[in-house]
Amino acid sequence: MRFVDEAEVRVEAGDGGNGTIGFRREKYIPMGGPDGGDGGDGGSVYLIAAENVNTLVDFRYHAVHRAQRGQNGMSRNCTGRKGDDCYVPVPLGTLVSDAETGEVIGDLTQIGQTLLVAQGGFHGLGNTRFKSSVNRAPQKASKGSEGEHRRLNLELTLIADVGLLGMPNAGKSSLIRSVSAATPKVADYPFTTLHPNLGVVSVDDLRSFVIADIPGVIEGAAEGAGLGLQFLKHLLRTGLLLHVIDVEPYESAESPVQAAKKIIHEVEKWSDELAAKPRWLVLNKIDRLPADEADQRCQAIVDELKWTGSVFKISAINGSGTRELMFAIMNFLEQQRQEKSEQD
Repeated sequence: MRFVDEAEVRVEAGDGGNGTIGFRREKYIPMGGPDGGDGGDGGSVYLIAAENVNTLVDFRYHAVHRAQRGQNGMSRNCTGRKGDDCYVPVPLGTLVSDAETGEVIGDLTQIGQTLLVAQGGFHGLGNTRFKSSVNRAPQKASKGSEGEHRRLNLELTLIADVGLLGMPNAGKSSLIRSVSAATPKVADYPFTTLHPNLGVVSVDDLRSFVIADIPGVIEGAAEGAGLGLQFLKHLLRTGLLLHVIDVEPYESAESPVQAAKKIIHEVEKWSDELAAKPRWLVLNKIDRLPADEADQRCQAIVDELKWTGSVFKISAINGSGTRELMFAIMNFLEQQRQEKSEQD
């Protein structure tokens, strides 16, 4: 199954109802004046960030969403009923743009937030509106205006505090499974996870953060190879990246350093903003090597990468080092939030 994080949808607001031409026809009032009522406004289309929607997959099967047309006006100065608005639920973190112009319309970042994407048509006027001192019996009414029709591009960008970055089989799924209640599939195969997994890490009472296991990036991802291009953008909203590296050589004889350099190259090529994000080095699977050899291997990786940032040695499988890593992340994120709050 492929994680669908982009979709195109057509939205059609309702037309405004037409005004009507009518005249009073009551007994004992032979010269009754105009009484045609206005039409009702057309319904508008809104997107709403819903808590229970996680992907855009439903838009593959339901690609058109319409609001109701306004009711036409009626005699006796009765106004037509307004068309019902159409509310389309989308996942939290959906970026909305116009498919034809590329203009960004909005970004849904809070549960319950709504975004107007197609304005309903304005109601037509009944002939009562056109009565004047020189025209006591107007034979004129106006039609309602058409509602907006638009094609939209929806793009889901995950909202997480921490993103896991690394080659396939580096142990990202194992890590998120170890530190949170998320249960991604874990197996010993050199293939990428097919869809992101989010987990909530609770380090203490009222101290928690969201960690995202982003599908692995392969060489050429910045040009669209594999799934990398599809998911690199999900890392843009994170406050911290963990570059997870398997300290064991791969079956292809590619060293951990070569694999890490490919990841760094793809990130830098794809986005300067992403490359500038805080990034920590997490050396995983140290349990598979004797302690002395593991230390030597880790130091060699740090030296070859010329890494100057934070480094953590862990085993996601048995939990070694993960507690210290999670507390360090929590402290870093809290400091980051405080600095941002002071700036605001």
